[in-house]
Amino acid sequence: MQTADTYTWGSMTKKKLFTEVRIFLLMVLIVSSLRSALADWNDVPTGSMKPTIEIGDRVVVNKLAYDLKIPFTMIDVLKWDDPERGDIVVLFSPVDGVRLVKRVVAVPGDRVAMLNNQLFINGNPAPWTPLASANDGESGAAFVADENLSGRSHKVMVTPQVPAVRSFAPTLVPAGHYFVLGDNRDNSNDSRFIGFIERSRIVGRATAVAFSLDREHHWTPRLSRFFKKLE
Repeated sequence: MQTADTYTWGSMTKKKLFTEVRIFLLMVLIVSSLRSALADWNDVPTGSMKPTIEIGDRVVVNKLAYDLKIPFTMIDVLKWDDPERGDIVVLFSPVDGVRLVKRVVAVPGDRVAMLNNQLFINGNPAPWTPLASANDGESGAAFVADENLSGRSHKVMVTPQVPAVRSFAPTLVPAGHYFVLGDNRDNSNDSRFIGFIERSRIVGRATAVAFSLDREHHWTPRLSRFFKKLE
């Protein structure tokens, strides 16, 4: 037989549980909001940014690099900067909305072109220095070169035996848009295929590798890539 004390204890337990659940949900909402507006990380499932970013890298995304957005939206509250040539950015594809990691190679007002994988910005070739041979793993033999954009150097990968768009005529980047490429030039779904990227589609700047797991070798941690700065 249940007594009044039993009912009171049960009522208090349910009330305490309900309070704790509300506190937990509030904490989840706060953390999610901060992650949405301030910083995040992005898994990289493809090799389109090799050799800079490897498959299995988890990159840190600075969402305050250019602006402050309302949490869970792409609506700007404040804007203090814009992407520059050479920045690695996280963006939403204008074709299917998939989140991508690419490098900005041309900004609004630039005239960009490519000839045999060499970039031309406003008629000037981006300095290109071959560095070494490599193996893409996905497509076979490749080579790595050092490319310089506005005084900022980064590595790119080229795989000659793979069918790819290696040349295109000069095209003007419209206001409020950017032209992005993958560092793995012959294996990247970028502005050559998805077009210019609206400023509003850029989530933030990728700044470093938080950690990395080698998917081809039982998810072994690549310790040498932990906390590696992205350039």
